[in-house]
Amino acid sequence: MATRTARALVIGATGHVGGALVRRLAAGREDLTVRAMVRTPGSAGLPDGVEVVRGDLTDLDSLRAALRDVDRVFLVWPLGGGDLARAVVDLITAHVRRIVYLSAIGVRDDGAPAPDPILQFHTDIEQAVRASAVEWTLLRSGGMATNTLGWAQQVREQSAVSWIYGDGGRALVHEADLAEVAEIALRTDRLVGLAPEITGPSVLTQQEQASAIGNAVGRTVTWNELPAQEVREVLVSGGWDEETADGVLRAWASTIDRPEAPTPDFEAITGATGRTFGQWAVDHAGDFR
Repeated sequence: MATRTARALVIGATGHVGGALVRRLAAGREDLTVRAMVRTPGSAGLPDGVEVVRGDLTDLDSLRAALRDVDRVFLVWPLGGGDLARAVVDLITAHVRRIVYLSAIGVRDDGAPAPDPILQFHTDIEQAVRASAVEWTLLRSGGMATNTLGWAQQVREQSAVSWIYGDGGRALVHEADLAEVAEIALRTDRLVGLAPEITGPSVLTQQEQASAIGNAVGRTVTWNELPAQEVREVLVSGGWDEETADGVLRAWASTIDRPEAPTPDFEAITGATGRTFGQWAVDHAGDFR
């Protein structure tokens, strides 16, 4: 168990998972104090009792300052791969005793090359963490339910979702489930050296996800299938490089014939069934109204 003097730094504290984690830690026992690293402290809106510090992963001096007197870190990495990712991991692992990294299902323990650039940067970071001398937990997430917030404007304005691969199925995970496991990894020794894979409890196709959102907001939400090439053009014009866009499209397409299956790890760790996508849609109904 954590000691009374332990302090955890949450990087990504205003994101969906990081924010849920900060709220859990702040509401929990006093054996662990919480420091939240954010880009703009005055606009963070975090719970009372949380120490808020300014920091940016692209500014190593600010990260170094945020790590002062911290012995464990929750890390979300939103910036892709490259030398900066390794520099950040090296800096964190030089200062702390434990790191909990939000990774992704599909990364292999042996560090084998990944099939797309996103899984590759998770692979690179995992291997850097494993090579360090710190305690670690690699929290591998399945598809996140919060990704469907990208449909919110369409749902609000058109009661429809126009997107790709509506028959693709995933067991989308509620950010609260990821935060619950992350809290256990930070507070206790139960998950040290493990890489739990956390998904939602059941598979829904994207069309079924859109319908669940409709149920949550009280109206029918229809699905309009888009051509793959059209979506590729949208991704590239939005700033994605072509290799990443193609890799992600292949991964999405694969969920039609090989849906992302639920894993047992959340229930094994917490003793509870994971939150359903329907529950997530109710929790976020205000985003779609």
